[in-house]
Amino acid sequence: MPSATRLLALAALLVSASATSGVTPPSQQGSFNQTPQDVTPPTPDNDLIAQTAGQVDQKSGPSIDAQPNAPVAATTVTALDGTLTNTTIADATAANSTRRRDINIGRFGKRQSKYEQVFAGLPAGQHDASLQSSAYLTYTVVNNATYNVDACTAWCDTIEGCVMVNLYYEFNNELLDFVFSEKSNLKCAAYGDIHSAAEKTNFGGQASYPQVGNETVPLTYITQSSGWALKALEDPDTPDGYELVFGPTGGANNAPGYMGFAFLDKYDVDACAALCNGRGVDPNGGGCAYFNIWRALVDGIPTTYTCSMYFLVADVSTAVNYGQGNLVVTLSRGYARKDALIDGGFEGYAGCDDFCFTTSYSNWIGTSSAGGNLDATFFFYQPYAHNGHGSALLGAAADADALAGTIAPAAPLVTESGAAYVVQCFTYSGFSGAQFEAPAKVDILWNGQRVGGVSGANTKYTFVEAAVTGTGSDHLSFVGGAAPAWIFIDDCHVYKA
Repeated sequence: MPSATRLLALAALLVSASATSGVTPPSQQGSFNQTPQDVTPPTPDNDLIAQTAGQVDQKSGPSIDAQPNAPVAATTVTALDGTLTNTTIADATAANSTRRRDINIGRFGKRQSKYEQVFAGLPAGQHDASLQSSAYLTYTVVNNATYNVDACTAWCDTIEGCVMVNLYYEFNNELLDFVFSEKSNLKCAAYGDIHSAAEKTNFGGQASYPQVGNETVPLTYITQSSGWALKALEDPDTPDGYELVFGPTGGANNAPGYMGFAFLDKYDVDACAALCNGRGVDPNGGGCAYFNIWRALVDGIPTTYTCSMYFLVADVSTAVNYGQGNLVVTLSRGYARKDALIDGGFEGYAGCDDFCFTTSYSNWIGTSSAGGNLDATFFFYQPYAHNGHGSALLGAAADADALAGTIAPAAPLVTESGAAYVVQCFTYSGFSGAQFEAPAKVDILWNGQRVGGVSGANTKYTFVEAAVTGTGSDHLSFVGGAAPAWIFIDDCHVYKA
């Protein structure tokens, strides 16, 4: 006895007799009037990343005139796609998206309040140097009656993102000696990364006191500069709307679907997630679906923190970029954007090995208009798909009527009530050519209300998105198509914005 899929195909052949367009319809394995260009998803430009890492300068520390206990600055972007910059996360995404999120300063990892000495200071009386390093956060001064290590590390526990402190005396600084209320010259500088004595490069030598007559102005100098870091670190909190895929490892992703990179001044997974959310759209791949954050050591010194973005989700199997030349990849983690939509690529339908279609399957339901036939179908056929082998079709698959169809997930979407989401899809309306496809139209409905859509003929799969708000249990549907103005749909996602 023939299978249900086979019977559906035979029925489609019979009803197609009423077709008037002269176009071989999708039900009969017709061909696109203009086949979309097959674009190979790009992979990272690792040489550009390494070259830019050699140019960026993220080393910093307390200046001689900096006020103690200043708030930690928000994470900034120091390079974007190979161009050096110094901008906020919001500004870095402004050109590509109107969506924003507030960014807290990042953290290398959660703290456990146990510290160990990373390097010792030179003996009292000998000139020393303080750190000038990446991921500087802020500084305080502690009571200088003793060399107060405990007070310095206890303060680090109160600073979000602090994993290391550099404790040292700074002499001949008028502000420390007479102006700032603490009246202490024992500085405690907080860092969001762990550094070594090789990075002690600030020897002082600045004039802080005013010139009085011909008197020689004493220059600042530093003594007893030691470093103390947490003994153990845990993974940072996973950003809202994401899930950890792998890490930490010593390899960065070298995967398809690459969208570009940014350097951050701290190891901040929330900031990297915000860049991914606001990255904009790759015309062939869609929105950012995944990011890989990692630390670059150059000649063994923490130099910058790379955020690479992808429109395809990668995994640890492609984390095979261990560095180039004197750059070594460390602390690499991958995070995928959570998708509230199950099987938005229609890959769950596999009724055959080559060509077949159905009106519904476990993940999706297609509904025809009253009096219509096969107005909403799902195909297993690689030439019709944007990616993979699955796609959905709106409009009578056999060209038997000119009515609209509706496709919808088989179950309501589980969302967070009141949270902002974005619906993203690729649509194609070039199957029967510009003349027949001119009236092509699809509406995106969220809980029965139109929130977006697309119309007209397109000669390639075209990206469309719509902003929505979750209620906790949401109904998504796509309505449109009117043969021979067919609409193919593929690679849909519902992401938290």
